[in-house]
Amino acid sequence: MSNLQSIKLRFGIIGNSSLLDRALETAERVAATDLTVLISGESGVGKENISKIIHSLSPRKHNQFIAVNCGAIPAGTINSELFGHEKGAFTGATADRKGYFETADTGTIFLDEVSEMPLDTQAFLLRVLESGEFIRVGSSKVQTTDVRVIAATNVDLEERMRKGKFREDLYYRLNTVPIKIPALKDRREDIYLLFRKFSSDIAERYRIDPVRLDDQARYLLENYRWPGNIRELKNVAEQISILSENRMVTAEELTQFVPNIGKRNLPMIPDSSRSSESFQEREILFKFLFDMKSDLNDLKNLVFELIRQNDLEMPDTSSIKALQQPSYPSFSQEDAGFPVASKRDMPPVSHAEPADHTKPIIIERPEKDFDKAEVVEESLNLMDMEKDLILKALKKHNNRRKEAAQDLGISERTLYRKIKEYDLQ
Repeated sequence: MSNLQSIKLRFGIIGNSSLLDRALETAERVAATDLTVLISGESGVGKENISKIIHSLSPRKHNQFIAVNCGAIPAGTINSELFGHEKGAFTGATADRKGYFETADTGTIFLDEVSEMPLDTQAFLLRVLESGEFIRVGSSKVQTTDVRVIAATNVDLEERMRKGKFREDLYYRLNTVPIKIPALKDRREDIYLLFRKFSSDIAERYRIDPVRLDDQARYLLENYRWPGNIRELKNVAEQISILSENRMVTAEELTQFVPNIGKRNLPMIPDSSRSSESFQEREILFKFLFDMKSDLNDLKNLVFELIRQNDLEMPDTSSIKALQQPSYPSFSQEDAGFPVASKRDMPPVSHAEPADHTKPIIIERPEKDFDKAEVVEESLNLMDMEKDLILKALKKHNNRRKEAAQDLGISERTLYRKIKEYDLQ
């Protein structure tokens, strides 16, 4: 039998997930050392069990193991709990008291929810990790301790560092050997095994038959995301074992115990906060797109006006005119900058033959009447479009930036930043 299987049997670990096996292998290898370990994972995945495995496989296994939940100790008393205090150090300190680090000397201390530790306590913990020294509250005497520290967190400590709520030097000191415990949703092959183990344990305790799941119920069980992880799964197994009248549980009955178990875990847009400036930049893009739509409708109006001015025959234009937007004013050729063509310049239009709806309208003019044109491809780069729109707004308002910003639908601050960004001084 391999060491990994023997560890699972010894400590009652259920599961065949490769992610779980990797965490156990790391715990086994680091146990023989005194290196600090940082265990990370969601709430309810069994971080404390991993810390006990490390202690039990270490040379300190015959010495004391103390588990401390840093999030459950008030900020005003955590220093006293961890490092002890002298008599009279504060109100209620009627006698000297040893702290956990002094009590667990030559043993192991497990600091759960270490992210909730106050900043001043973090500084004291860093000193213990670096030199093994600490001072009791209300004392000036430096004491030493030989303690193996294992810490655990269910939040992202790097994010806490960026927010200034966790010391960077302490993070790197704790994270000497990181161990990541997978969430239950990441080890679906183990969910039914754990359910059977929990239901068997509760059935043996109360001398009842263990419950079983039909195929549909098992499918729902294995595809639920289990936000409470193993702790939630154990609670559900115990509820079903005691409250269910049937020993074969169906999907419908399982839904009564876990109402959300049938919901699909589809991705969704995260509810992340965005700055007002990012919304204003997006408004510029939307305004530009609306202006492009307006230009397209103006172009359609211009085509209809050219057809009307030149008295062209349009047998059936109802379907085309339906595209015309009546809300936009009609454009004349002079307004658009085109030369006005009189009827004598236009070739005669023949009415002898019935109009063919499939043929395009072609105006034949001598080639010499046209200047050579060069086709210039318009840039579709969004930054160029935004820059061009800002220039137009500034030109329209004679470089009055406040009015230009109002016309663009953005703040003056955003406009100043854009002018500087695009070097439009």
